[in-house]
Amino acid sequence: MTDGPPGWGAPLHARVLDLAGVGAGTTLLDLGCGPGTFAAAAVARGARVVGVDGDRSAVAAAAAAVPGARFRRGDAHDPPPGPFDVVAAVQLLQHVVNPVVVLRAAARVGSAVAVTTWGPEEQCDVRAFGEALARWLPPRRPSGPPPLTDPARLRKVVGLAGLAVVAEDEVECPFTYVDADALVGPLLASGIGRAAAARAGESAVRRAVLTRLDVNRTRTGGYVLHNRFRVLVANR
Repeated sequence: MTDGPPGWGAPLHARVLDLAGVGAGTTLLDLGCGPGTFAAAAVARGARVVGVDGDRSAVAAAAAAVPGARFRRGDAHDPPPGPFDVVAAVQLLQHVVNPVVVLRAAARVGSAVAVTTWGPEEQCDVRAFGEALARWLPPRRPSGPPPLTDPARLRKVVGLAGLAVVAEDEVECPFTYVDADALVGPLLASGIGRAAAARAGESAVRRAVLTRLDVNRTRTGGYVLHNRFRVLVANR
């Protein structure tokens, strides 16, 4: 699945903050903070935020974008000691080596742990990118346990980390693109886009994507992809 356009995460971030009860004075650790978009939403509610990311450039970008928070380079498997009222892992677990270890570490330093994942693939329009390019990509061979996008699997992983679910919800996040270039450009810069273009050429990739996503085209020539995400909050 591709990364989204700017601003796509606002509804997701708001739901996380609501479910976790983040407000003025809340101490929050943002694991995998990236460029600081979730941290900015938390700071706007009055939270005292520390952000951690393994990417040095992301930490620098976050520090420049959110001067009201503190950011540091670090590993989500070994977070700073805190303690924190809330530890948030927003769209992080699918990128770490061991989600259970990350959640256990989060539980050691936070009173509550909030996590998000994509919803099931059939509930996310971004699956259309992979479908459009499937003929030029290696066949998918699922193996191992169900992905974390499966609600039961996510709850099991949370339970294995010694956490008890106290709140759970879903939220829809539209991915809005102003035109075809905004839709296709980031895809061509992604791993699957480059792989497909290497075999078929950028023009063929562009045609395939625009044909598949014609049903998502708006009257003004833009595109809207509707995607569902899951939010879960757990306590020790």
